[in-house]
Amino acid sequence: MRRSIYLGAGGGAAAVAAVALVVYTQRSPDAVLHERWAMIDRYCVDCHNDAELTGGVSLQRLKPENVVADARIWEAALRKLRLGMMPPREEPQPEPEARESFVAALEATLDAAAAARPHAGAQSVHRLNRAEYANTVRDLFGVEIDVAELLPSDGGDFGFDNIASVLTTSPLLLERYLTVALRIADAAIGDVQAAPTAATYKIGVEVTQNQYMEGLPLGTRGGTIVRHHFPADAEYVLSGRLLNTVAEGYAGVEGHDEPHEFVITIDGEQVFSALIGGPEDHAENARDFLASRAVIDERMTSPRLTVTAGPHEVGFTWVERPGVEQSVWQPPLRATQEAHNPSGLPRLESASIEGPYDATGVSPTPSRQRILICQPQSQTDEPACAERIFSALAKHAFRRPVDAEDLAPPLEFFAQAREEEGNFEAGIKAGIARILVSPSFLYRSEHDPADLAAGSTHRVSDLELASRLSFFLWSSIPDDELLDAAIDGRLQSASVLEAQVRRMIADPRADSLVENFTGQWLQLRNLEQRVVPDLLLFPDFDDNLRKAFRRETELLFAEVLRSDRSVLELLTANYTFVNERLARHYGIPGVSGPRFRRVEHDDPNRYGLLGHGSILSLTSAASRTSPIIRGKFLMANFLNSPPPIPPAVVPALEDSAPKDRPSTVREQLERHRANPNCAVCHRTLDPLGFALENFDAVGQWQDQTVDGLPIDAAGVLADGTAVDGPQELRAALTAKPEVFAGAVTEKLLIYALGRGLEPSDMPVVRSILRNAAKDEYRLTAIVLGIVDSLPFQMRSKPGDLSDLQSIAQTKE
Repeated sequence: MRRSIYLGAGGGAAAVAAVALVVYTQRSPDAVLHERWAMIDRYCVDCHNDAELTGGVSLQRLKPENVVADARIWEAALRKLRLGMMPPREEPQPEPEARESFVAALEATLDAAAAARPHAGAQSVHRLNRAEYANTVRDLFGVEIDVAELLPSDGGDFGFDNIASVLTTSPLLLERYLTVALRIADAAIGDVQAAPTAATYKIGVEVTQNQYMEGLPLGTRGGTIVRHHFPADAEYVLSGRLLNTVAEGYAGVEGHDEPHEFVITIDGEQVFSALIGGPEDHAENARDFLASRAVIDERMTSPRLTVTAGPHEVGFTWVERPGVEQSVWQPPLRATQEAHNPSGLPRLESASIEGPYDATGVSPTPSRQRILICQPQSQTDEPACAERIFSALAKHAFRRPVDAEDLAPPLEFFAQAREEEGNFEAGIKAGIARILVSPSFLYRSEHDPADLAAGSTHRVSDLELASRLSFFLWSSIPDDELLDAAIDGRLQSASVLEAQVRRMIADPRADSLVENFTGQWLQLRNLEQRVVPDLLLFPDFDDNLRKAFRRETELLFAEVLRSDRSVLELLTANYTFVNERLARHYGIPGVSGPRFRRVEHDDPNRYGLLGHGSILSLTSAASRTSPIIRGKFLMANFLNSPPPIPPAVVPALEDSAPKDRPSTVREQLERHRANPNCAVCHRTLDPLGFALENFDAVGQWQDQTVDGLPIDAAGVLADGTAVDGPQELRAALTAKPEVFAGAVTEKLLIYALGRGLEPSDMPVVRSILRNAAKDEYRLTAIVLGIVDSLPFQMRSKPGDLSDLQSIAQTKE
């Protein structure tokens, strides 16, 4: 692993300039810029002038000697030039050698200036976002919390929700933090005095419950499994509720010769069962379904059951009864579309856990064993034991060694609660809550030397670097190994730092990087809200498939990351990960059960992300494909060049459809973009989307539309490349590997830094890419390059930063 990419002025600038000179010319970048500058007037200024201001950019008054001062404009121009988007393909084009030498000289000039004046960016104080908060609580105490229920949404910027500048704090949020801290402390230590409450776990109506659900005992079907934290050794009441139909009672209670058996399990062991359905329930429901509901509710409610404190996996399910409905040619994949049918298999709508009742104590739980590292033998031993407990917790919570000043607040809260409530554990809970509302816990702050001039750049401390690294790869705090390496000053060693990165990627906690990064870069978090296909056109679509879409894409990214594969394999992978539900959707034979496993693709059209149902359904409308949305998605996320915001009033696509005959989406779009104002953007977006037109709105292959019209997937990309279908589109994207790899690198760098990118960051991106290219653009090489980079390892002391402007293209 190299030392930081840009740490000084001379060496980096010379290396960058040398690359450009060797590849493109024997003359200096400055000389090449002056020689080629006439290209700007000949090919660009006709549109990008003070009068027309096309794209909000004028190049009319720019000069080669001011390239660095105009870095924001030229970095944006480089992006368009590398993609072949400018000049537009229907306009006169410069000679390829002239274009390449101009681009190389432009990059060399900007890179040399960045090396001569290193600037790492000014990090704001960084509040933990919800995901980081939850992961940190999990790693501190072994307690899992539902942050969506407890804390407000973080918002986001630049495509991510960990951006420091938008993670603001309000009095209401601080009040919520206090409430949540008290609840976490109770959960971590246990609460023998907890008042009975009811926790209800909903099951979506779109969830199909006809088959085995992963995590539940074999031989069951449907239902749900929840990980519930029981506050004390006590009695609890567990219950399930059937899906309620619109007007005819519960689903599944009519039409059965034999009843179905409802069961509740705790940690895989059955603790309760009840029979539902059968002739008697059928007759009762038909006679008075309102009265029948009350009877079935009572029957599906357990008596009080004794459960020990701590986390337990509680299952609510049905005993499987083999059999296939004989009234249809092909059983549907989705359970039912009916909202009023009381027949069919019984399905759960919710599960509830109520208690505690008659608590007797708190058994040793994983969180108690982690926290209570000492047990006082007398009251006089309690303060010393409390200090030992808080020292261990605060060291990890604050991500640094702690001193007496750090421990004074939790010890004060401990003493007060111990006196008021009369027991040691009450004091420990109060001290834990105080740690959880400390600014040292809630905020990641970094410090500048007092004698350093404003705007100067310096290396962050090893402890600050450890926090940057752990929140990048784990969205959580450093573990003991990383923290100890930082305390000992060993992260200054390149080999030690690289070893830590590779160890952390292999750790299961790096699943947070996979889920949080792909969830936002590829918008997988939006699947539940945005992917709601028309059920009349796509009757088999259910929430099981929607969740499988997301998991498939996460597993591919994880495979590329952890197996040290090229980032281009995200586009070219001839394999994927499926369970039975997803395999049946794709037409892949020989896959059974809910477990995801790796399978090879027989169809090259399915290779990589372009064949994933997650991407294809996210970029569709409810009833049809959308080449516009698909093209925009690829431009923004694969090419990192999002199109401009469309006009305020855009005619609906359906308005362009012929009134007297069926038409394809392509024909409607071609009529729509006959308007010159529309054509400007559509000529770039549409060919990308048309290439995926053989995939319908839920990602299944189609050779013709529902009206029987043939699919035309041909088009010409912005750089003049002709493509026809997903295979040729994939080839076009991988023909310029630095473009897709660069898009992933920029997105990862934004995510890692928790801020948008500035013009001074782009030379760093290019250097990371050059080094990754030597290693086949391996995703781990990109991650290592980010960790090794100047903006990750250093910070600039805030001062007059008015000359640093974010690149608009990276902000969505």
